[in-house]
Amino acid sequence: MVTVIDADGLLLGRLASVVAKRTLNGEEIAIVNAENAIVSGSRAYVYASYDKKRKRGSREGGPHFPRRPDHIMKRSIRGMLPYKRQRGADAFKLVRVYVGVPVAFTDAETETVAEAQVDRLSSPRYVTLGSISTKLGARY
Repeated sequence: MVTVIDADGLLLGRLASVVAKRTLNGEEIAIVNAENAIVSGSRAYVYASYDKKRKRGSREGGPHFPRRPDHIMKRSIRGMLPYKRQRGADAFKLVRVYVGVPVAFTDAETETVAEAQVDRLSSPRYVTLGSISTKLGARY
């Protein structure tokens, strides 16, 4: 059974940490509407930090940072897992992230993560993952 989580209006880091913990316990999770997840901070600071991550390294050697919102979210989840060990690699395989809602999950009941709600955000400044991806040059 797959747990479907709607990322619309949820904070990226808090959602990623909750998903990482749940997949380490063996739960299979699909995240929909990844482009509507939120990164807190001022627009200029967030854009600059993601641009810096994107330009780090070299084309041949890496590290390679994704542009698409679903890949950025999956990379954030990977950062919270011990992905170089077998336990973390198995947990990472249980995560699926989608832009929008795929046909397979249109009728599925979606869940929201209370720990990642925006109402806990102390500042009204935030940027969506979709706008970050567009700024990085993604066409999704």
